[in-house]
Amino acid sequence: MAERTDASRPVNIDKDLLAILCCPETKQDVSLADGALIAKLNETVSRGQLKNKANKSITEPLDGGLIRSDRKILYPIREDIPVMLIEEGIPLEGII
Repeated sequence: MAERTDASRPVNIDKDLLAILCCPETKQDVSLADGALIAKLNETVSRGQLKNKANKSITEPLDGGLIRSDRKILYPIREDIPVMLIEEGIPLEGII
């Protein structure tokens, strides 16, 4: 995968796309996660402590994320593309 050159670049998600996206597991609405949460998750990634729902370690920093309305799961955004797969969701229990 290409090396990121600007870790602080804001994600660019089309507002119409964001309006129709939902959690693939529960169908709850999702919204863009704030920068502070992404920074906190990326700190956890750098320590090798962040895992997704498939229990696989996340090794690359997140560009951004879509957080489920109940704030329990975050779906990563990589190169402005939301990864809306159930097993790629990141449980946020104990993080926020």
